[in-house]
This record gives sequence, structure tokens and C-alpha cells, in this order.
Amino acid sequence: MTQALSEFRRAARAWLEANVPKQPSPEDGPESREYVLAWQRKQAAGGWAGIAWPKEVGGRGLSVLEQIIWFEEYARAGAPSPLNASFVGLNHAGPTLIACGTPEQKQFHLPKILGGEVIWCQGFSEPGSGSDLGSLRTRGRVEGDELVIDGHKIWSSFADVGDYQELLIRTDPQAKTSAALSWVICPMNTPGITVRPIRTMAGPHKFCEVFYENVRVPLSNVVGGLNNGWATAMSTLSFERGTASLALLLTHLNHVELLLAACPPERVDLRLRLGRLRAEGASIRASTYRFALDSENSVPDASGSIMRLAFAEFAQKVTAAAIDLHGIDAPEVVAPMGIGHDYLDAFSETIAGGTAEIQRNIIAERVLGLPKGPR
Repeated sequence: MTQALSEFRRAARAWLEANVPKQPSPEDGPESREYVLAWQRKQAAGGWAGIAWPKEVGGRGLSVLEQIIWFEEYARAGAPSPLNASFVGLNHAGPTLIACGTPEQKQFHLPKILGGEVIWCQGFSEPGSGSDLGSLRTRGRVEGDELVIDGHKIWSSFADVGDYQELLIRTDPQAKTSAALSWVICPMNTPGITVRPIRTMAGPHKFCEVFYENVRVPLSNVVGGLNNGWATAMSTLSFERGTASLALLLTHLNHVELLLAACPPERVDLRLRLGRLRAEGASIRASTYRFALDSENSVPDASGSIMRLAFAEFAQKVTAAAIDLHGIDAPEVVAPMGIGHDYLDAFSETIAGGTAEIQRNIIAERVLGLPKGPR
């Protein structure tokens, strides 16, 4: 490691040790929103927001290596979970706007995301159209310089506290394929939007249903071009499936080390299981680092599904091992936002962003070049 990178690591570690919040985040609702935004504002004020984002959009313009170092130190410091209400803006909407947005869209939205002013949510999945986004039915018809949107979305993370939504809709009623779609910036305070929170089995209201009735959005809010939403959405999902979970992966790796340290010597089978998890996590980390470095100056490709699938299944294994070590009734397990919450929440990892089955299909067809299966 160069001297410059070592100095960057020391500075990141020192800042995190001095500034990581002492109190955990509230589970959900307005209090959770304010906690997340305050933490993002603190990072921005300290110069630690958007490390690898371009300088012209408010980032520091540093390399992926610095971003990786920041994630490592973030996990080491026990900083707030990166899978919070700022996740969509920082890891979905922001990178998509950088790659596909107009100058005006970038200038308006990106500084607000980095500066902790707004929360974004995602509006992709629908009842009957989850991983198969090409079949979605929420529609937007063009009227003058506006889109008029009607329909229904589900599993929209943080929609109850969101300011903007990355919304995928059908804008060409004649087209039968994904070419009919458009990716739209939808302000969540627009008249005609109704949000209904959904309580997950882990406890919090993490997801929502969103209903749209004559919702009017300017055509200028379309990202990547009208009826070109499939390509734009693939950019979004490429970021989500590639490096978006890196900070959370590193948190799980640290958790494995803590579990090993706490595991009694006589529990040989569990120690062996944790050792295997340590090795598995190290291999996923190395692969994700290589993928991040290879994708530094471009939109990630379909091989991000390899990292996404590996991480999702790894997260489930780690939280299950933690339950087995501590016991189902242990204080660490039953506490609010404790290990029990993490265990139950991890079940969503092999569903969100495309199910495990979809990820395997993508790997087979787009990475390995195998014949497509029946549709």
C-alpha cells in the first residue's frame, strides 16, 4: 500500500472513531429518517461523502481503492448499518444519475443525496412483476410536457420516508417488450401518491406499497430517455448487484471474527463452521474488490450478479451461525435490532434486487454464455 493510501486509512479511522454515533438508529419511521440524514450530513461536512463520486457532482473524485478503504474502516468502526434509508440514493439513484442523467438532473439531485438533504426509495417491483421487470404494468401516458402515472408498486424500500423515487413505468402501451419502459424521478409529495408501510417479519416497516392515481411528473424527470428505461434500469441493478453491498459484506466479515472469538474451544463443529465462513467471506471480498476495480470507470457488467448472490447467501449463513452460537433466547438475539432482527432480515437478501434464481440465470446466460432457459 502506498504512503498516500496509508495516510488516507489513518485519517478515515481517526475521523470515524471520533464521529460514529453512540446511539443506534431507530427501527423505522421519521426518527429513523432524521438519524440517517444527520449521519450523512456529518459525513459530508467531514469530507467523507461521495469518496469515489466525481468532483463535479460534489464527490471527492478519488479512486475505488480509497472507497474500499473507507468501507473497511467504516465496518471496523461499527458505524451505522449501510443498509439504511440512505442506501437507495447513494447506491442506486446517485450512480444511475451519474451514468445516465442529464446535466440538470445531476446538478439538482446529486448534491442533495451526498449532503444528507433527501431520502430516495425504489419503485420497480409490482404485484406479479418482481424479478420480471419487463412485465410491469404501472403506466405513464404523455400529456404535453408531463407524464400521467397510474398503477401500483410494492416492496418499495423506505417509501414512507422518501423524498424521491426511482420509478420504472410502462410508457409505450403498444410495445410488448421491455422497450416500453421509462426510468423516472418521481417526487413523493406529488398529489395522487398513497404510501402504505409493510411490517416485515424482522419487525420494522422497511418496505411499502405505493399507489399512483393521476400522478403528474414532468417529462424532464425521465432519466436515460423516454422508452429507454430498460437500459437505465439495468444500470441501476448493475450497481446494486455489484459493489453496493460491499460495506455490509465487510460488516459481516467483522461479525465472523467476533463470533470466532466468542466461540468456546469445546464447540468444535461450530468453530469449524465459522472458519469456513471466514474463508468464504474472504473469497467474496477478494472477488468484489476485483470487480470494483475492473468497473471503476464504467457501469458494472452482469458479473456483478456473482457477487450479489454470493453475498446474499453468505449473510444468511453468518446470521444463522450467530443464532446458533448465542442461543435463540439470548439478550443479543432478542434485543431490538439485534441478531434476531438481522437473521430474519437476511432472508430478504436472496429476493431483493432479483431472486437467487434470477441471479443464477443471469450468471449462466450473460456471464457463462449458456443457452437461455425457457421463458
